[in-house]
Amino acid sequence: MCGFVTLYNKNQVPVSKDVLKKMTDIIVHRGPDDEGTYVDGHIGLGFRRLSILDIQNGAQPLGNSEKGIWLVFNGEIYNHLELKDWLTKKGHKFHTNSDTEVIVRLYEEVGSECPKYLRGMFGFVIWDKRRNILFAARDPFGVKPVYYCETSNGFIVGSEIKAFFGLSNIEREVDTRSFYHYLTFQYVPEPATMFRSIRKLKAGHCMTITNDTVHIKPYFNVRFNPEETKPFADLVEEARAVLTESVRLHRSCDVPRGAFLSGGIDSSCLVALLRQQEAIKTFSIGFNIPGYSELDDARHTARYLGTEHYEVCVNAKEYLNFLPKLVWHQDEPVADPSAVGIYFVSKLASQHVKVVFSGEGADEFFGGYNIYKEPYSLRGFMYLPEWARKMAAYLAYIMPSGMKGKSFLERGSQPLEERFFGNAKIFTEHTKKKVLSEHFFKTDIHEPSHQTIAHLYDEARYYDEVTKMQYIDIHTWLRGNILMKADKMSMANSLELRVPFVDTKVFDFASTIPTKYKVTPATTKYLLREAMKDILPPEVQIRKKLGFPVPIRVWLREEWYGWARELIHTAQVEQWINKSAALHMLEKHKEGKIDASRQLWTLLIFMLWHQIYIEGAYSDSLPASTLAKAAASV
Repeated sequence: MCGFVTLYNKNQVPVSKDVLKKMTDIIVHRGPDDEGTYVDGHIGLGFRRLSILDIQNGAQPLGNSEKGIWLVFNGEIYNHLELKDWLTKKGHKFHTNSDTEVIVRLYEEVGSECPKYLRGMFGFVIWDKRRNILFAARDPFGVKPVYYCETSNGFIVGSEIKAFFGLSNIEREVDTRSFYHYLTFQYVPEPATMFRSIRKLKAGHCMTITNDTVHIKPYFNVRFNPEETKPFADLVEEARAVLTESVRLHRSCDVPRGAFLSGGIDSSCLVALLRQQEAIKTFSIGFNIPGYSELDDARHTARYLGTEHYEVCVNAKEYLNFLPKLVWHQDEPVADPSAVGIYFVSKLASQHVKVVFSGEGADEFFGGYNIYKEPYSLRGFMYLPEWARKMAAYLAYIMPSGMKGKSFLERGSQPLEERFFGNAKIFTEHTKKKVLSEHFFKTDIHEPSHQTIAHLYDEARYYDEVTKMQYIDIHTWLRGNILMKADKMSMANSLELRVPFVDTKVFDFASTIPTKYKVTPATTKYLLREAMKDILPPEVQIRKKLGFPVPIRVWLREEWYGWARELIHTAQVEQWINKSAALHMLEKHKEGKIDASRQLWTLLIFMLWHQIYIEGAYSDSLPASTLAKAAASV
């Protein structure tokens, strides 16, 4: 697990090694164990290493024997031994035991088709000197980030946005459309970022840069193929087998490993499968408010499975003190309160291990979110005439915010394509108008946020509603929120986080599960629960999903109220946000008249991010390298 930066000067101006070093120093947290640079005239590769596999020989940038192909790579390839055996039979000679060299040899063999062969999490860049090609790829589901930017002089590709600001000519300008959609999703959907000039390489895509041309194409597509006639017992057996194999492969490393453990089934089943293969350390987090901690449940599961268990409890002051640093680590505003929870449990784990397992992806692949039961609860609306659905929509519109039944009528009167945007829908198109400034509406014309995912619904048009929701989440929520916060918060602590559920072979199996075995009116992840019931405590089977619940609703009314009010007053965001409306929302929340915690948090995280990245207000409290500037440009 590492971090990299690549510079490509299209004017053939030589890249400076000093510039590369300054940029990679900014992301030292991604790789504190080693560093390296490679410069070939107008091409520069910079690298920071977190040593996990083949510690003695896995340094990067790594070149092939002829030194015509060079690679920087962030991630892990779990089928590297299988690929190494195949490539050896093809005549390739290996000089290390690293998965990094496997990618180099694979590229020698199959060229730009190489990502299709890889089973793992990855973001990488290859400089093919022979063909004058810079080639980049990101793993199928977006576990690892890859960002890129085109400047007047060339291109930058890297693991984190903040490294780009080691150059003096990179704009720090808010993307208007990204901000508008952020208010809906609580993150910026790919391929955009909150910075106008910087983009994300989409998951499952590769990118080729030749001279002044950038070409991006997919190499992986998500497809569901339910096998309706397969016996349930066979599916249960296959689920156990594919997850056991994924956990076995994900164990590959030369350093100590452990696992996050909450009170739910996702992390519990990974720990149980790991425990069958080795002794394991587990790590949990809780908060010091009743109802917002899974520590008791996690502790019980740890005892049942026989793990060496550690835990941390965080209070409001600790959370808030770390928040500016954590927003800096995120690069973009991601308004998921649980991100900070992942930071603290990662910090705990990093004191004991270097690799940790986590349960991300189980909900999207196996049907775990409670909202996936909504098609069952809203089924009655399908039989209403059009006029009745319009009446329901009108009633929902005039009902006061927070009134019982408002959300039910609102959602039931809308088609799925207009009500489900993935697992977050913070502000509606109507409520956005209340919190956006007048100046904002004088800028660009903004399409409704549901139109940004219309193409996904078109791709999923032949699926049932539950599967459509999974398809949307895999392309939005999983990539933009779940995996992004997991990567950034773990790497902030120089900890490699592995996600055995987010695996192509696991998805290949999960895609065959009929909807009736994923989600029922009574439960979610039905098949997964059945497959794991013999190795888990019985209560885990019925426990409601919580994840890392964070008491922001309580803290914004109490300990954080003064901070929130001050931030709204001081952040220089008047061109984006109606501050009077934000303050009014905060007061109503404090008084207990509404629960606006998620909306407030979305606004507050953007304001804090704006202060850090646009205003530079937190320069003294963040790593000095955040302000590093290089005189030379790409």
